Amino acid sequence: MSVPLLEARALIKDYGAQRAVNGVSFTVAPGRCFGLLGPNGAGKTTTVEMLEGITAPSGGEILFRGAPVGRDYPEEIGLMFQSTALQDFLTVREALDTFGHLYRRRAAFDALVRRCALEEFLDQYANTLSGGQRQRVLLAIALVNRPALLFLDEPTTGLDPQARRRFWELIREIKAGGSTIVLTTHYLEEAHLLCDEIAIMDHGRIIAQGRPAALLADHFDESILILPPEQAPALARAGLAAQETLHGLEIATRAVNQTLRRLLEVDADLSGLRIRTATLEDLFLELTGRELRG
Repeated sequence: MSVPLLEARALIKDYGAQRAVNGVSFTVAPGRCFGLLGPNGAGKTTTVEMLEGITAPSGGEILFRGAPVGRDYPEEIGLMFQSTALQDFLTVREALDTFGHLYRRRAAFDALVRRCALEEFLDQYANTLSGGQRQRVLLAIALVNRPALLFLDEPTTGLDPQARRRFWELIREIKAGGSTIVLTTHYLEEAHLLCDEIAIMDHGRIIAQGRPAALLADHFDESILILPPEQAPALARAGLAAQETLHGLEIATRAVNQTLRRLLEVDADLSGLRIRTATLEDLFLELTGRELRG
């Protein structure tokens, strides 16, 4: 049986009387992408900070390659924070060189530039970069020491859809090259596309964990019918309950044909009908609730 690259054992983090993380345990196998999800205040950021060595646990243990993390652990990991300050008047080339000198082991410069697609703006100043370019530079900095384990903290926040998808491609290429990744994100589509396994946290605990497809199969055996909001009277006549969302009126049903017949019987307009299967967003909301959190 192979040894996990990273293992969290019953991690606890207290801030005074407040317990932010309460007994979190999981393993990350080599070459896999592990996603840590949760609403604001769930404890995922604190958990990742402990795994990164930024914050000391109040209890529990972190193992790297089967042994407690030691002095060399920072040399083995790469960190891409949600926000990292770059010197405005350093070029991308100079920034990579500066961060590279912090480590004993360094990636080959030209290979790193190609891997993160930095060629076109390598000699631009950091303060002239677009959001997508900046994130690719930060990814390159996280990879500058050829880490065995890469932490990505909400790496696509603030990017436009095109830049976000390009970044997903980069992460997939990095993972295909054998890298192990721990990803935190609020984009559920991102987690579904990139992660081999996810854990959903709430109130300091893991409340669901597994492969995305398996978790969805465990929690949902329904299809979702979506109708425009103006069809609410027809749904009431048909006696169908619906959840109002940004996408429209959503009806969860195990019997699609029967539900459609009921709608046709009450003369519902089905020209705007859409049908989808459950997503990680549905699972996330079912497990953590729909209320706003600070």
